Amino acid sequence: MSEAREAMEYDVVIVGGGPAGLGAAIRLKQLAAEQGREVSVCLIEKGSEIGAHILSGAVIDPIALSELFPDWKAMGAPLKTEVKDDRFFVLGPAGALRLPNFLMPKLMNNHGNYAGSLGNLCRWLGTQAEGLGVEIYPGFAACEVLYREDGSVRGVVAGVMGLAKDGSHKADYQPGMELLGKYVLIAEGVRGSLAKEVIGKFELSKGKSPQKFGLGIKELWEIDPAKHNQGQVTHTMGWPLGIKTGGGSFMYHLEDNLVSIGFVVHLNYENPYLSPYNEFQRFKHHPLIKDVLEGGRRIAYGARAITEGGFQSVPKLTFPGGALIGCSAGFVNVPRIKGSHNAMKTGMLAAEAVFNALGEGREADELSSYQQAYEASWVYQDLKRVRNVKPLWSKLGLIGGLAAGGLDMWTNELFGFSFFGTLKHDKTDAASLKSAKKFKPIAYPKPDGVISFDRLTNVAFSGTNHEEDQPVHLQLIDASVPIRVNLPEYAEPAQRYCPAGVYEVVGEGDDARFQINHQNCVHCKTCDIKDPSQNIRWVVPQGGEGPNYPNM
Repeated sequence: MSEAREAMEYDVVIVGGGPAGLGAAIRLKQLAAEQGREVSVCLIEKGSEIGAHILSGAVIDPIALSELFPDWKAMGAPLKTEVKDDRFFVLGPAGALRLPNFLMPKLMNNHGNYAGSLGNLCRWLGTQAEGLGVEIYPGFAACEVLYREDGSVRGVVAGVMGLAKDGSHKADYQPGMELLGKYVLIAEGVRGSLAKEVIGKFELSKGKSPQKFGLGIKELWEIDPAKHNQGQVTHTMGWPLGIKTGGGSFMYHLEDNLVSIGFVVHLNYENPYLSPYNEFQRFKHHPLIKDVLEGGRRIAYGARAITEGGFQSVPKLTFPGGALIGCSAGFVNVPRIKGSHNAMKTGMLAAEAVFNALGEGREADELSSYQQAYEASWVYQDLKRVRNVKPLWSKLGLIGGLAAGGLDMWTNELFGFSFFGTLKHDKTDAASLKSAKKFKPIAYPKPDGVISFDRLTNVAFSGTNHEEDQPVHLQLIDASVPIRVNLPEYAEPAQRYCPAGVYEVVGEGDDARFQINHQNCVHCKTCDIKDPSQNIRWVVPQGGEGPNYPNM
């Protein structure tokens, strides 16, 4: 410990206030109440409030919520819009082919699920957790893992504030708190900096396929009431991405004339000139989509990476002193575009393992029963039966991948087996990018300011804010790489893959320099994932900073 910090000790410390972290905290307190035991639980969240950094489509499968709170409807959970109309399309530049619902495997049926705001659901879960006695501290960013002498995880450092850009202490400097637990649950979400550290330190991904990711970009619109169809869910594939680049869209009609519209690009794309943000803006001009949005107004914007590796990329879940839960491990069902149900359930499973361990007087060991419970759970089966969809799409493209993936889902659903066995992901998304010399720059249409918007205008609708005089949380391992390596070889793709305009190349030739506008960052983590040189490291800024997503 380099400086004196206050320390607080708990039975369990949870890092992250998403569905997994909150599910774990609530389940721990439920078990404690049932058995008349005291279990102290601390949950920290880097956002300014619970839900501030939560971004999802979202169509939510309530299976885990129903296990956690069987009477969640009567309790007032903010899931009001049940899916009534499920539509799937393959898009061309001007037309759309609707896929008959009867051809889709049953797992793709969204009836019985709810379209809503995952952020608002997490806010509600936070209220329930506090009511049960969980100590929740929003605005506390966990920036460091603490270890015991035997190497087990002891806790985290959170709440460091008041550092100047050069690392010196400003007048309001606070060294942060040491939050120590008998067990620490990491629930940071996709590509969290602490999860990345413990996965590497304990070799949790050894023997697994590399994790794969997508970038989800979303806008919330208020549309003309005459065009609103509450409970309608639309998914598309194809244009504008073509047949080689994976991805697709979603459009969900929520309550109060709101429509959640978004676009997902698989980050294993090859062309360094591709801009996921501009593909999304172009997509909204398709007649199928534009007709819905015309006469409406965009009211919020955000972006977030999505774990897409699935079954074969899930790392070992436990390490000495704690466990990975939720998207820190990666439990998204890619074809369903759903992960919150699995995240919440894994949090609950880890809570049960922790509770039993504490009851036996244990601490700081490996929660092997959590790993076993996961492998016996419906989460495991949910991922296993769609395990080949992503690798088939990656290998065969849209048409071949759609046909082969559909067949694989049907055989898994009907007979419990796959003709393909278990396919592997062969390389990281960063390694999939190819030289710019093999491609031509993409001429994207200029935004019209009505249906489509430039990045900086949209970032203003994300509520993003960072104090400028603090260490830049987007760290370059080697400051020379962007201009020396990435610019000549890949036309510096950070200028295009970032959905918030954080990265720029300013000047030309010998005068070119790489500029990081960290204040724009919406914490999507794409740079940490897609940089071909793996030279950008995303770490947490001061707590409470970043986006502030309303109703997202």
